[in-house]
Order: sequence, then C-alpha cells, then structure tokens
Amino acid sequence: MKLLLRALQYIYCCYAFLTFVLVMFLVFPFVMLSLLFGKINGGNMIYQLCRFWGNAWYLLIGIQHKEIYEHPHDRSRQYIFVANHISYMDIPPIVMIAHQPVRVLGKYEMVKVPVFGWIYRAAVILVDRRNSDTRSRSVRALKSALKHHISIFIFPEGTFNETKKPLKDFFDGAFRIAIETQTPIKPILLVDTLDRLHYKGLFELTPGINRVIYLEEVPVEGLNINDIHALKHKVYLIMEEGLKRYRSYPSA
Repeated sequence: MKLLLRALQYIYCCYAFLTFVLVMFLVFPFVMLSLLFGKINGGNMIYQLCRFWGNAWYLLIGIQHKEIYEHPHDRSRQYIFVANHISYMDIPPIVMIAHQPVRVLGKYEMVKVPVFGWIYRAAVILVDRRNSDTRSRSVRALKSALKHHISIFIFPEGTFNETKKPLKDFFDGAFRIAIETQTPIKPILLVDTLDRLHYKGLFELTPGINRVIYLEEVPVEGLNINDIHALKHKVYLIMEEGLKRYRSYPSA
C-alpha cells in the first residue's frame, strides 16, 4: 500500500508540474505585453496575471488558498510585508495575496529557470546576497517602489528555514528600510506550505489547504536607525508566536 501511495504521489507531482508549465505558457504572452506599459503599470499588470496563474494552477491540482485576517487589513495603505520562508510553495501565495500593488524581493538564482525565469525577472526585484553591488541596487529599487506607493514583500530569513524552530534569524534589510522610509511592517504567516511541498524534494507535493495568516501591522513612526534590532526582535516574536498557534514545534 505504501508503494502504491508513493507511486500515486509521483504521478500527481508530474501532473502538477505539467499543469504549472501549461498555465505558465498561457500567461507568458500577456506578461510580455505588460512590459510595454512600463515598470509601474506594467509591473502591476504582471502581478494580476500571476494571481490568475496561481489560482488556475491551484484549482487544477487541488490546493485551496485561504486567507485568515487576525486583524483588519487596509489594502489602500502601503506596507513592508514580511513572511516566513520554508518551501518553494511559498511563491504562489505571495502573488495570490497581491490585492494591492506590490513588489517582491527575490533571489537572483531563479532567473535561470527556463521561461519561468523570464516572468520571474519581470515581476520581482532581484537580489544576489553574495554581491554587495546588487544588494545596494535592490535596496534602491525597493525604496523606489515605496515612493511610487507600491508595497514591498521580503523574506527576512533570506533562505529556507530547515531548522526545527519556527523561524531562522532575520536579516536587517526589511527593518532598516521600514525605518528609513517610515513604512509600517505587515507580518504574514505561510503555515501550510511545508505540508504542501517539503523542501527535501519536488516529488513531495500534496493537495490540500494552503493558509495565509495576516497579523497585526507593526508601526515604525518615530523610530530611528538605532532601533533596528529592537524592531526586528519585536516582529520576530510576533511571527514566532503566530506560527506556534497554527503549527506544532519540538520543545526547545
């Protein structure tokens, strides 16, 4: 029975990959056309196309996207969204919650994926953490987005959390930008993506619910650069406590 279930999962994963590619090719021409409308309007259009892509793919593979608002969320305001990062399945929820103009900070390595990489390059603000020049350019691009009334989305852990803890340590970037631009932080929890696709392999994909939790925003008014550590620690604790409400973790 175990071998049969594993075989069925492999078939399901192959089907999911095929539908992912097919929907991507359906959206791709419209993404290219969106580039003609400029960085701002065209970029906003690309995120709406990606929302369609994500919803269509979820429908085809039996994954249910669900948004839970622990506190009211004002879509007319700008935020620096921060979320935990633990799976490649963190990517679809990001575009599916783009109910307002947003730009995501993404790893440069993903542009190497054929076709998907072209869409990825058009949609995200790229960063190569190994290169100080690209890090500086990405920070300038993120601040520019905020100046144009576009929210930004950052994974403060930087890479997958493969520990037994709810979160890895945070980098300073998101919190420094929040203070320097006086933009509130909106913590987001991705609580089911590890169950949908474990980071240990692409053939671990399973159908089911994929919840996104909106936590209470963290204001930054009046904070200065000396408050980065305190702000980072505050957001870390809020997100850690939130994850523990929705998932079980080994005792320390």
